[in-house]
Amino acid sequence: MGSGIWSTDVYDAADRYRRATGKSAFAYSDSGARSVHTALDPKGVTVRESRDSDEHPDSVAIAVLFDVTGSMGSVPRVLQQKLPQLLGLLLRKGYVKDPQILFGAIGDATCDRVPLQVGQFESDNRLDEDLGRIVLEGGGGGQMTESYELAMYFMARHTSIDCYEKRGRRGYLFIIGDEQAYKRVKPAEVKAVIGDRLAEPIGLKAIVDEVRRTYDTYYILPAGSSYAGNTTILDFWRDLLGQNVIALDDLDAVCETIAITVGLGEDAIDLDEGLDDLRDVGSVATATVGRALARIGADRAPVATGAAPSDLSTPVTVERP
Repeated sequence: MGSGIWSTDVYDAADRYRRATGKSAFAYSDSGARSVHTALDPKGVTVRESRDSDEHPDSVAIAVLFDVTGSMGSVPRVLQQKLPQLLGLLLRKGYVKDPQILFGAIGDATCDRVPLQVGQFESDNRLDEDLGRIVLEGGGGGQMTESYELAMYFMARHTSIDCYEKRGRRGYLFIIGDEQAYKRVKPAEVKAVIGDRLAEPIGLKAIVDEVRRTYDTYYILPAGSSYAGNTTILDFWRDLLGQNVIALDDLDAVCETIAITVGLGEDAIDLDEGLDDLRDVGSVATATVGRALARIGADRAPVATGAAPSDLSTPVTVERP
């Protein structure tokens, strides 16, 4: 996947049509859907791919997965509205020549009907379509824990990205949430939601280490969520991801934060240059992004020269039906 070119004009036209007709940007969910859309269903998916092509010869995989349980219900709506800013910064400012973005949603596999939704890596306005198919279930178990580990399992075992496999450059994974992950990836949940058969559970630290071999992984805790600023949540994720934990004091700054983080990671800008770019495009999120990213360093060293992906990973054996 990943063909086509993003058009802000096409996005604006679709947005005007929705406003004129009273249609929701999340029409599938708002119509009452309570099952995963077939385009986002992870069950039976062999792989989601980010591939180079003549159109996009230097692809960079960027995955954005957000919690859609009750405490985070407004995040995807804000993200959809800010989509042009994210793509605009990445492309117009030259942070990434060929970004390919995947959107997904995370729930709670212990109780939700739709615990995991995963789109395709896309470069064009199909991104907007994938967002519109997401079920905003608003569930969750109410215990400050959601199935982030299941989403990381999918990203580690069911994606294939050329930026890593051809050039030894990790992609980017952003998890937007406000709760903790469960302590292990459970075989029964993997089989029910994704379809793999695991011989044994996988510890949380092990699956985090595995996904970080392929993706620079960030956790964003935004304002407006139930546990915004919660030190227990922040410390939990800092133990797993170190400095790659971003606390945002303004939900509207999510897309700008992702774009500047990618720009830093690609060595396209330093933080001051990124903040200048935000001012240049008229963003009001400059101060928020500056505070949020003050701790983030650019850690994008290539994988060891000559190392193949198989040299870097010894995953637990998985049997697929």
